[in-house]
Amino acid sequence: MTAAGFDAVVALSRLHDTSVEVRQRFFARTRLLDQIRSQIYLSGTYVRDYMLAPAPSGAEDQRRRLQSLQQENKAALAEYTRGVDARERPVLRSLQTEVDAYWNVLDRTLSWTPEQRDQNRYRFFYEELMPRRTAMLQIADRVANTDEREFDRGEEEAAASFVRYRFESMATLGVTLACGVLVAALSCVYLFRLEKEASQRFDEAMRAEAELKELSARLVRAQEEERRALSRELHDELGQSFSAIAMETGNLLDLPWEPDARARLEAIRDLAGKGVDLTRNMSLLLRPSMLDDFGLVPALEWQARETGKRSGIWIKVDASNVSDHLPEEHKTCIYRIVQEALHNIVQHAGAHQVNVAVQQEQDCLVLAIRDDGKGFDARRQRGMGLLGIEERVSYLGGTFAVESQPGQGTVLRVSLPLLGVAA
Repeated sequence: MTAAGFDAVVALSRLHDTSVEVRQRFFARTRLLDQIRSQIYLSGTYVRDYMLAPAPSGAEDQRRRLQSLQQENKAALAEYTRGVDARERPVLRSLQTEVDAYWNVLDRTLSWTPEQRDQNRYRFFYEELMPRRTAMLQIADRVANTDEREFDRGEEEAAASFVRYRFESMATLGVTLACGVLVAALSCVYLFRLEKEASQRFDEAMRAEAELKELSARLVRAQEEERRALSRELHDELGQSFSAIAMETGNLLDLPWEPDARARLEAIRDLAGKGVDLTRNMSLLLRPSMLDDFGLVPALEWQARETGKRSGIWIKVDASNVSDHLPEEHKTCIYRIVQEALHNIVQHAGAHQVNVAVQQEQDCLVLAIRDDGKGFDARRQRGMGLLGIEERVSYLGGTFAVESQPGQGTVLRVSLPLLGVAA
């Protein structure tokens, strides 16, 4: 298109220059031809005045004017003949011959005596001067007609060049449009193929993400089941064994023993009691039985009490309107989020008070955990605990947000959708 535009500018400039040149040449040649005509007419006047001059001085003045006019006429004719077209040369040669003959006749009269001028003036006027001047003027008219035809021919050539340029421009435009359509078609095909491939890759990525979420959810469920099983095994087997040891040791202490043996039995009973406590704590940390037996709210309150005892942080749980019939996955998710959040607060926040609020609305379960700790930049710092929370919430279709600024505490918000659960 750039080449076509440059060619159009060059072609239009050439057409304009050609048209201007044709017009300028025509007007210049017309001006010269008019000048030649006027000089021929004026020469007749000078010859007449020369013939009729009564005094020799007057005749001499007219002769000098006539000779000067002759030189100007020959110079104009010579300038007119430069660059003449071949079609115009025959007519121009006729004009040149007539002009030369005309001036030759006038040259003979310039040497006449006054008596010869008086004797031959009328015959010269009507027999030689007038016919030759008329013949020259007729030839000049023919030359003018030839000039007009040449001008018309130049205009026709310019018009033909313009038509040819217009055709070339239309052809160039057609080729350009065809190339543009071809490029657009190829681009559309390529874009459609890229879009199809991108759609396939997107679908594959979505399927892979869904599979990863499902796998993560299965792992979490398997982990919870394993924790539940371990908790029960610890409570039922190991805890009962330690309890049995403590009871039997207590029974043995009712018998009479030597002081050294009694001290040893008491030590065994104390160790069995510590084992019972340790087993109960491990079982509760793995999976508190009250979460399955009593529901979410008692489990959260127990978790808050135990964390408060260990850390000295005042923790308040507000969950008065939460249903006892929540889905198992929702209860586990909320409990693990609170457990992980309290662990992070104890380890990193340096807080003194924590408020855990659980509210069940018509179609969602909302959790908010607020502390008065030192806070952090939530946009840049994101640990594994928060990532695990976000993954749990995302699998259940909920939303997760952390609001925190350095020195202003932290608020963790979770919203889980509920379907078909009574408040």
